[in-house]
Amino acid sequence: MIAAFLNDIRDHDMIAPHRMAERLRVPLAQLARLARVNRNTMTARPESPAVQAKLGEIARIIAGAAQLTGDEGKAIIWFRHQPIAGFGKTAEELVEQGHGALVIEDLERMADGAYS
Repeated sequence: MIAAFLNDIRDHDMIAPHRMAERLRVPLAQLARLARVNRNTMTARPESPAVQAKLGEIARIIAGAAQLTGDEGKAIIWFRHQPIAGFGKTAEELVEQGHGALVIEDLERMADGAYS
């Protein structure tokens, strides 16, 4: 399941922005905003290290949430709609504000058994 998500968003050795946008059910422009990358850069140079790093962070968050929920669809719903306790914002909002590392840390704490 998690491997299927990661395989579905890849195009050879890189994360394909259009595939990730489809899986997250968002327009490519919204994915670019979320990743804090210029939309034109994302489409013209998806292989750039900056684009791949940002998309990789989002993929890591979705994969981590899917491991906890046991379902990719639930992970995406959580990412987009469920405010995280202590932050009062969704994972999507935190990532868009440049705080993806905080979301990853929170997921790791939850995986270790702490309640967030």
